[in-house]
Amino acid sequence: MRHALVIRSKVALLAFLLLACPGSQAVGQGNGARAPAAASPPDDGQWTMAAKDYASTRFSALGEINRANVSRLKLAFSFDTQNRRGHEAAPLVVGSMMYIITPYPNHVWALDLARGGRLVWVFRPRPKPASQGVACCDVVNRGGTYSNGNIYFATLDGDVFAIRASNGHQVWRTSVADINKGETVTMAPLVAEGKVLVGNSGGEFGVRGWLTALDAASGKLAWRAYSTGPDADVLIGPQFKPFYAMDRGKDLGVKSWPPEAWKTGGGTTWGWISYDPATRTLFQGTGNAGPWNPHQRPGDNKWTSGVFARDIATGQARWFYQSSPHDHFDHDDINESILLDMPVGGRMRQVLVRPGRNGYMYVIDRGTGQVLSADPYGFINSAKGVDLKTGRLIPVEEKVPQEGRVTRNICPAAPGAKDWNPSAFSPRTGLLYVPHLNLCMDMGVIEANYIAGTPYLGAEVKMYAGPGGHRGVLTAWDPVRRKAAWEIREDLPLWSGALATAGDLVFYGTMDGRFKAVDGRTGKLLWQEQLESGIIGQPITYRGPDGRQYVAILSGVGGWAGAIVSGQLDPGDPTSALGFVNAMRDLPGKTKAGGRLYVFALPQ
Repeated sequence: MRHALVIRSKVALLAFLLLACPGSQAVGQGNGARAPAAASPPDDGQWTMAAKDYASTRFSALGEINRANVSRLKLAFSFDTQNRRGHEAAPLVVGSMMYIITPYPNHVWALDLARGGRLVWVFRPRPKPASQGVACCDVVNRGGTYSNGNIYFATLDGDVFAIRASNGHQVWRTSVADINKGETVTMAPLVAEGKVLVGNSGGEFGVRGWLTALDAASGKLAWRAYSTGPDADVLIGPQFKPFYAMDRGKDLGVKSWPPEAWKTGGGTTWGWISYDPATRTLFQGTGNAGPWNPHQRPGDNKWTSGVFARDIATGQARWFYQSSPHDHFDHDDINESILLDMPVGGRMRQVLVRPGRNGYMYVIDRGTGQVLSADPYGFINSAKGVDLKTGRLIPVEEKVPQEGRVTRNICPAAPGAKDWNPSAFSPRTGLLYVPHLNLCMDMGVIEANYIAGTPYLGAEVKMYAGPGGHRGVLTAWDPVRRKAAWEIREDLPLWSGALATAGDLVFYGTMDGRFKAVDGRTGKLLWQEQLESGIIGQPITYRGPDGRQYVAILSGVGGWAGAIVSGQLDPGDPTSALGFVNAMRDLPGKTKAGGRLYVFALPQ
């Protein structure tokens, strides 16, 4: 089934019937959930950071394009990036300019929107070619951030740049990673309070994860917080007050590992960071423990596969919650944290909502780290649930990989119920739109030997479609009612981000190149356009220099899910791309490699 819509509630069904009637009005506005004002200021029509705002809503208040007219959307212009690897970045829009950051070699293109996307300048950072060899899952880049006249971005080899938005001239360049250890940088930096926040990739190479803060004006190191090791390295001190007993104790970043194993234990920060200006707190996820073979690292393996709350000025940890203690399945916790104020148990709570890789939708008190709820949003057979008293994930023992045998039908698979690709939240509907996966896997583990700069896995994986045979899902999740309102089942994994707008639209892309707009209240498909390559990018919308609303997306299949195409991998090797090829053997017949920006608008 390539495209199936499932209505999940009577409320959604009623809305669907009302909207089907000409002239009818949608009833109600949201469910009481909203992003905090300090983290989501009024929309100025620009798009200056990948997540749109510090609350990570990816919501635009622009509504010129809406449910009534989106079917008329037409291509305004396109631009060839001259790159044929996986394009995961969100374009930036500042005033009348758009900025695109490509996969390796990480060129930055500046386009004049007042002149139909005409090229103004290009910045070529020339990262080290050897960095391509230590990129686990394609040579992707997830974008940059604009702040105070500069574009901030990172290159695959671990250099962070500040360049002038006006002319592309370099302001500073700081090296933060070491490719000889297997470290790379693929994330979009976040800039807040005069600091550039960036983390490393490379958990599959036995690197030690960290989050680094650089001074935005000079590029000098402000602080670095590691994800493993002694408290002094993790920046755990007097401010640290975790809610759960499992996260309390001295130097757990050492003691919860076998001797010296924390030094090669992963916990990389390669995903998303949110920020609450009211409390000056940043929220940062940490990646999987290394190696994948869990029997080589008995213990909870702090502080991997969890989320930190940190003081942005010093990096000092305020709390930590570990979603997957002693991670069995590569379930990083780098996914987005959407900051919301919403009713929980009859009173308003300041929370963060996290669609976890392990398949649970977490609602966490952002002041304390207490898990208020954790509900499945995809199919899970590897865990029984989350114990809200202890905070611990409850594993299904027969699904834990064992040496000497292959453990079959583990759901979700290693990429999780959702990988890096970000959700969007609409305060108008009160729904969180989650593009995610329906994949399971067979997994065998063996002892891994650590050699710097080489894969450190100890596992062999084969992935395949989960129950129902579809591999992707877009779920509209109601965080207050703790259930799905509706969902759309897609044939291929959803690897693109989502965009929500005040026109009550949700935009997303598929890996066979269909860019879609659906009704945010019902999930009804309202518009789609076939692009030349599969979509794994992040859609945005903006107000152009002419005052009109535009929608933009980068096509260019790749990433972990699409490496079979962008990396020209052998479909006959089911374990290639860490087992993802087995689930994607048909992708080369559905799309081709590409790299093009598409911008759409209503006809004048």
